[in-house]
Amino acid sequence: MAMGNALCLLLCAVYLSVWQRTPDRIKLRAGEREEMDFSLPASGLLRCSGREAIPVSLSRPFTFYADTTDRYEMDLRLFGVVPLKNVEVQVIENRSVIPAGIPIGIYVKTEGVLVVGTGEFTGYDGIKYSPARSILRSGDYILKMNGEEITGKKMFMQRLQSVGEDALVLTIRREDEIFDVKTAAVEDQGGTYKIGIWIRDNAQGVGTLTYIDENGGFGALGHGINDMDTNELMELEEGTLYRTQVIGIRKGEAGNPGELTGLIDYSQEQALGSIERNEERGIFGICREGLSQELALSPIPIGLKQDARLGDAEILCSLDGERVRLYDVEIVDITYDREHINREIVLKITDEELIEETGGIIQGMSGVPILQDGRLIGAVTHVFVQDATMGYGIFMEEMLAG
Repeated sequence: MAMGNALCLLLCAVYLSVWQRTPDRIKLRAGEREEMDFSLPASGLLRCSGREAIPVSLSRPFTFYADTTDRYEMDLRLFGVVPLKNVEVQVIENRSVIPAGIPIGIYVKTEGVLVVGTGEFTGYDGIKYSPARSILRSGDYILKMNGEEITGKKMFMQRLQSVGEDALVLTIRREDEIFDVKTAAVEDQGGTYKIGIWIRDNAQGVGTLTYIDENGGFGALGHGINDMDTNELMELEEGTLYRTQVIGIRKGEAGNPGELTGLIDYSQEQALGSIERNEERGIFGICREGLSQELALSPIPIGLKQDARLGDAEILCSLDGERVRLYDVEIVDITYDREHINREIVLKITDEELIEETGGIIQGMSGVPILQDGRLIGAVTHVFVQDATMGYGIFMEEMLAG
């Protein structure tokens, strides 16, 4: 019995290990032969609509070639028996982009106002009230009040005062649903009408511009902008990138991440582009005309996941807000975790000059490009809290997945 349990645990451990090392999606370049070597005990069939299935084994090296862009599916089984994974195989056009590495100021505005919490207050009569409790919750977006659109925090407060104690109908978005809720404001001891919520309508910060593509589109951060209180991905109405002047660097140390401090000029003349999407894999939009020429950097090929390897690499960043340069790093681990796409690359800063200046990876370096073997393979996303020289990154093919 004990031997049977041990064997079952061993098989489960092997299955989990192979599952984690098997990518959910493989991208290949059209017109190029791709040598694949996963060294995994899995095999199955490669299928494409309208064509005969092709046997494939991940236990030994194989070559994949396709003339044109296409999409395939690979049904894999552990040891050729136990169902393992359905892997999507995409054949894409070869692309080059301009790696940027410059610090940017970020301003984003939500659609309506975001509820970050509910609470109670003392009414004019001395009684505690919490009108919104059990009606609104953290992460809700208030879009309308009594049928009239709400465009920001200031407008929300003004409308609330004008309505007074009359009934309120709030149109909210909760995840993917939009619906109405009813409540009523109560006058507090200062004569202000409240419903007992904390709200936010914008977010600001400093990050790094990762790339500019052939159409003037950009990607930055390598992770989305989450609200600091709800930790939910913010739903944006609009956003802007601004030029940033670096005015200070606080070095990172164990248990205390460092920070790049930037002075952001929110004038239209300093705008670098408009933010159109805030997603798990980064923020994306369109640069102002001429920015790529201004940076005077050359396009380089995109590296796919199979191009990345353990060992020496470089990151491209600017510590003064103007001049970008390369710093040495080492890629120490690579995983294929679709649940945490921002953490599939583990890297270590090895450049002594960068360590002396920053201690390693600091806040504001999210989005710093990672280069290896002449290709842009990813971007820095997070720092290890207990070791500033270590951090995570996202693969570039994930940032370009949209």
